[in-house]
Amino acid sequence: MSNEQARHPADPSIDCRRSGRSGSRDRPAAGRRRGIPTALAVLGAVVVIAGCGASSGGGTGAPPSAAPSGQGSAVAGTPSPNAAAPDPNAPEIGAAGDIPDNQVYVSFTPPRATFTVSVPQGWAQSSAGTATLFTDKFNSVRIDMQPRPAAPDVASVRAQEVPQLQGSVPGFALGDVQSVQRSAGTGVLLTYGATSAPNAVTGKSVTEAVERYEFWRGGQDVMLTLSGPKGADNVDPWRKITDSLRWQQ
Repeated sequence: MSNEQARHPADPSIDCRRSGRSGSRDRPAAGRRRGIPTALAVLGAVVVIAGCGASSGGGTGAPPSAAPSGQGSAVAGTPSPNAAAPDPNAPEIGAAGDIPDNQVYVSFTPPRATFTVSVPQGWAQSSAGTATLFTDKFNSVRIDMQPRPAAPDVASVRAQEVPQLQGSVPGFALGDVQSVQRSAGTGVLLTYGATSAPNAVTGKSVTEAVERYEFWRGGQDVMLTLSGPKGADNVDPWRKITDSLRWQQ
């Protein structure tokens, strides 16, 4: 038995004081242990709330890649404010001008001519000097005949006729000059682009593709000038007309 126990035998206050001191030392540690789960619970609640807020915002807000108002791409079909305004006087490119496959052709002989040629039936007929003109919208067939002592060839057309056309035809753009064969014999084909005369109704012009054929016989030079809107498919009609040329003598 210790001296203290001898002095204070079975004194319960001693144990109480000891227990009190021991409990006072243990309470802060217990408090800290109880505080850790509480802090974790608070932190978990904050994370859940933040996640819900992000999910809610992502479901209803604009996607991150969306452009700010006024800075997005233009709506389809809306002209750009920086686009140049169209020129109302500029020639129309590629206007429709295909001659129908069922077009009917009739034989035509110009006054004092020594040949016949087929022309589209129903086209408007007019005269321009010694030439006869058949027109339908922007398609036209021009038939002319002039005296010429010798047959033209590729070299003479390039040297003499191309410069004349360059100075007289609006929008002239030389294509090619070549020799061709038709029923009437050997001829010379000159191709070029041009700006048509304004339409009588709309006042607009188109860019035309022109084929100019020359056939010569007995001092007479026959010129067939066929023109239509650039891009029109008139290969067959033009071949039918140029192949229909027949000499009468």
